[in-house]
Amino acid sequence: MNKITILIHCKDRSGIIANITSFIAKKDGNIVYIDQHVDREQNIFFMRLESEFDSDEFSTESFKECFKRDLAEKFRMKWRIYSSEKKPKMALFISKYDHCLYDLLGRYNSGELNLEIPFIVSNHKDLEHIAHNFDIPFYHIPVTKDTKSEAEDQQSALLQEHQVDFIVLARYMQIVSEKIINQYPNKIINIHHSFLPAFVGAKPYHSAYKRGVKIIGATSHYVTEELDAGPIIEQDVTRVTHAHSISDLIAKGRDLEKIVLANAVKLHANRKVMVYNNKTVIFT
Repeated sequence: MNKITILIHCKDRSGIIANITSFIAKKDGNIVYIDQHVDREQNIFFMRLESEFDSDEFSTESFKECFKRDLAEKFRMKWRIYSSEKKPKMALFISKYDHCLYDLLGRYNSGELNLEIPFIVSNHKDLEHIAHNFDIPFYHIPVTKDTKSEAEDQQSALLQEHQVDFIVLARYMQIVSEKIINQYPNKIINIHHSFLPAFVGAKPYHSAYKRGVKIIGATSHYVTEELDAGPIIEQDVTRVTHAHSISDLIAKGRDLEKIVLANAVKLHANRKVMVYNNKTVIFT
């Protein structure tokens, strides 16, 4: 059984869905999932579709060529087609915090994540033992102000060598420069706390505690050159009270970070996220 996922966006107009479903029917495909959304403000049509093909002669590359010729050019679509046979490769960038790393590797080890992890890279050696415990190659690439460019060249070489599809910053405490961002547009996922109201700086939980916040949260988003301002993939919040200590806030925040990042990784790996104008359309 051959299964493909199609992601499409284009200017909205009559007949798009009918043409796509008819095209798949003529290719003897069976649609097992279809969802669409129209952004009325921008007049943009979005669609995610999964289809199965029984024929042994089915070719994803041939299907792409026909799709481009018969549909994409006609409707001026931006489109991507993925085969279920190919799992996306995810590189993990880490520093010294281990909560997100342990969570992702636990889910990966149990088969919960539909992806491959070719390696883990870190600017410190502190968590190297975790990579070894999960039998994943670990690369230590120190980063300083003077060596940042050279370090990113090494990271880029690793990414290309292993044919990585996307990157997850699992509490990687370095700013990724445009050198890497431009190689992986909307393919670098970050996680950070998000308070209401927001607190910046080295000790946000301490500041939030002093202010008496009632809600803390976490946000996972794609990385852009503007710090922490990329398209948002997933968010969640939890309530806190005056009875919670700073350590309670930190513990709750880390729990949220693990869940939010894992959900963002799943959505991306399962081809359920579309980005348009610094916003995301998330298909469930």
